[in-house]
Amino acid sequence: MAETTTDETKLTRAEAATFLRTVADQLDSESRTVEIPVGNKEIRLSPPETIDQETTITERSRRLRKDTEEVAITFNWNPTSDTAESDAETESDDEVESEPEPETETEPETDH
Repeated sequence: MAETTTDETKLTRAEAATFLRTVADQLDSESRTVEIPVGNKEIRLSPPETIDQETTITERSRRLRKDTEEVAITFNWNPTSDTAESDAETESDDEVESEPEPETETEPETDH
């Protein structure tokens, strides 16, 4: 199963730099998991010590419209097994079975 969370928004250069610093600080932390902000939520990921990285820059010149430039930075990894297992345990803890409520009998109302 693949799950994708996407957010697209306009940022100032300063806001873009802050976002990149946030991601960098998370990757540089001693924690086994990182939380990456995406839109109005944070996604918890489990990167190992070594990750694959790819940078792609696309420059488009257009005759009728403005030129565009795009930078895509991709990090790719297999989650660390210890954090993936702890996430699975957390999910199973969240699925606590509740005991059924005892049934009570009620008598139907009758008009007298």
